[in-house]
Amino acid sequence: MPQQRPTPLHAFGDDALADHDATALAQLIRTGKLSAEEVLSAAQARAARIAPQLNGVVGHGDDEVPPVQRTANSGCFAGVPTYVKDNTDVRGYRTGHGSAAVTAPISRQDSPFARQYLAQGFVCLGKSALPEFGFNASTEPAHAEPTRNPWHTGHSAGASSGGAAALVAAGVVPIAHANDGGGSIRIPAACCGLVGLKPSRGRLVDNPAARALPVNIIGEGVVTRTVRDTANFYAEAEAYYHNRKLPMLGRVSGPGTQALRIGLVTDSINGYHTDADTRTAVEATGRLLQELGHDVSPMPVPIDAQFAEDFALYWGMLAALMKHSGRWLLAGGFDRHKADGLTDGLSRMFRKQAHRLPGALWRLRRSGQDFEAGMAGYDAVLMPVVGHTTPPLGHLSPRLPFDTLFERLTHYVGFTPLANATGAPAIALPMSKTEDGLPVAVQLMARPGQDRVLLELAYALEQAAPFPTLADWTAP
Repeated sequence: MPQQRPTPLHAFGDDALADHDATALAQLIRTGKLSAEEVLSAAQARAARIAPQLNGVVGHGDDEVPPVQRTANSGCFAGVPTYVKDNTDVRGYRTGHGSAAVTAPISRQDSPFARQYLAQGFVCLGKSALPEFGFNASTEPAHAEPTRNPWHTGHSAGASSGGAAALVAAGVVPIAHANDGGGSIRIPAACCGLVGLKPSRGRLVDNPAARALPVNIIGEGVVTRTVRDTANFYAEAEAYYHNRKLPMLGRVSGPGTQALRIGLVTDSINGYHTDADTRTAVEATGRLLQELGHDVSPMPVPIDAQFAEDFALYWGMLAALMKHSGRWLLAGGFDRHKADGLTDGLSRMFRKQAHRLPGALWRLRRSGQDFEAGMAGYDAVLMPVVGHTTPPLGHLSPRLPFDTLFERLTHYVGFTPLANATGAPAIALPMSKTEDGLPVAVQLMARPGQDRVLLELAYALEQAAPFPTLADWTAP
């Protein structure tokens, strides 16, 4: 007998949130057609009904500040409900970093990025789930239930912003905070059928941890269901803070008019071949971009093959730093003996290869120049987000033997780290679905500072091939 098609899990319905994106919802509140109170009430009701099944929300205790006390009355998104990822301090909430090793106090103030984020008027409903310290590509913390993909609850929602992506895709909120140190905005966006832009380095306010890194690989951002929500978020963020080292982004409101030269990459630099569904989606998107007037042609991966090993070593360095210095780096208590198997394994891997770190850091710092050289003659590059479609839960569990998990991660996450090391912007867009209804995404990258190019291309693709959402799903 053929396998039964999975039933998605979502909260869309006939309430104040309906299937509005954040831009529409803010406009309805601003014009008095909806009140912020009824929107908040609808979001809380959706969260109560759906979030426990998705495991996308982190609860640290009853002593945290209720979200109604943080309601903002100004900002482009005033009154729009959201979640902040649980590796970012928000006043009144604990920051657990997805780890059983962390005993976190209640934060007394917002982090620098949280101030920029909440200044847009968002109402924080709570903290979204992530894997331990964001190291994994699936939100499956060893000490807690995994975050489930609302398109198919037996599959991963991605990571490390998996909780945020699951909540947005399921309609609990229209927009949520995400951040990205190796693909953590783009991978969950790809898994859950969302738009996820990792911006140019320095486009948004950095949190202190990012500024302290020898190579700042962390980009803050959001996951959304529409391109305009992502574009409007960055426009408002720029009104709060503009990095003068980057060109102004402005408010991007539609496709660009210039014909671009776009490179096409289908296989990653680590030697793994992309699966058929993902390759088909990327190639089909390339043909669509050609129909839209752009020149799309195959190109080599715009970086040296050594990059993959260097980034893996850096990943291991971060795990070793956290495991052995966490009690000084994190507020509250930290018990390194409770770190999960991935953190332990990455730390051990690093210690065996630590002598390679100086050379790896030198090459990672130079990677931006190498990427620029590889992009000569191209305005953007089209590639997969991940090496294969969304895996079932357990495939990337931190309970697996480390060697097995690391090999699977290397196969899965071969395309996203390049943007983190080089500081280039990259966006994930949902362009297709598998036979069993799981989203399949593509990724576009551009040179540092050229975020606008990606948003204009994203608008063009969204208009030509509207993105599927769970709001459109009806039972067969």
